[in-house]
Amino acid sequence: MPIDLETVTTNLTSISIMLFVLGFVAAQFSANVRLPPQVYDAVTLFFLVAIGLKGGVALHENWSAGLILPILVTLVLGALMPVFVYGLLGVMTRVDPLNRGSIAAHYGSTSLVTFTAVLFYLDSRALEYESYMASLLVVLEIPGIIVGISLAMRGHVSAESSSSFSRAVREVFTGKTVIVLIGATIAGAIAGSRGYATVEPFFAGLLPGLLALFLMHLGHLAGSHLRDLRGAGPGLFFFAVVFPMVAGFIGVVVGLSVGLTPGGATVLATLLASASYIAAPAAVSIALPNANLSLAIAPSLAVTFPFNLTIGIPLYFIAASGLGAIL
Repeated sequence: MPIDLETVTTNLTSISIMLFVLGFVAAQFSANVRLPPQVYDAVTLFFLVAIGLKGGVALHENWSAGLILPILVTLVLGALMPVFVYGLLGVMTRVDPLNRGSIAAHYGSTSLVTFTAVLFYLDSRALEYESYMASLLVVLEIPGIIVGISLAMRGHVSAESSSSFSRAVREVFTGKTVIVLIGATIAGAIAGSRGYATVEPFFAGLLPGLLALFLMHLGHLAGSHLRDLRGAGPGLFFFAVVFPMVAGFIGVVVGLSVGLTPGGATVLATLLASASYIAAPAAVSIALPNANLSLAIAPSLAVTFPFNLTIGIPLYFIAASGLGAIL
């Protein structure tokens, strides 16, 4: 399948990507371009509400029983992906079982910002994708974290660890990501396009600018974690590059197999290929207090996230378009 270099180049030279690079470079000179904590929380909340409302409105307008199979398949993938990550880490790295489970929880879950970026990529090119993609984000958010933590706890079950696991599960189900995303989706589904029209200029109009600003913040965080990544050894770096390509290909094949459009398969591929650095760290820190969170956050944020942002997303779409034409 030929690589569309123009598509990749266009993505690499977008404002969002260049601001991410700016943040990354700024971190090397200790120039603090990170968002203040209150602004970071507000922008994250904005993304959750914007994505949820948009997905809910689309469901209101285009409800179909055809979404049941993709959701069920995504749920299965969400449970299997951390097992795959755990095994792959055992082959590619010397990371101990506890931290392999921690990393599996992060990579088994998904990234809200990467999801926002792939939707923006498709929308900016007027490429079609299914209306229920936000539902897949929620479905993938939960099982990956729980299964990853369970893998890390194997053989270390005690009353204290069981209590920590229960608190971590509650954190996953009652955390900001799940609650706000589900709530906003329901609100959009009830209001429909007529109700959404009153707030669309705010949520749709500000999204590109806020995404670019947030990516500069994440670029700085990625640059700040380079030292942690170097200390972990080359195996973890190569894992962080190999995983998104393998997971992305799985997402493309599975997405097309269950009837998704190439755009929808691209979204599923991106979700599977991404890693959580918002919801997962909170849950893992509760359930696995002895785990080294840097071993999970450094590769996911400093390698996998920029890979998906710059190269992965357009490649997943190219693969989905090529395979879609064959299938």
